[in-house]
Amino acid sequence: MNEFWIYLLFILGGFLIGGAFSLWKTNRAGAVILAVLGAMAAAGGILQFF
Repeated sequence: MNEFWIYLLFILGGFLIGGAFSLWKTNRAGAVILAVLGAMAAAGGILQFF
């Protein structure tokens, strides 16, 4: 079950970072928020290993 959360956090992080990339030209503040949330989700997935 622990691997499920790792995969879910990585998928969520990738989705959020992709959204930030596509939003960058129109709304930079929103893109920065999405990028920060995506980085936090990816970091949470990495920290699940330890």
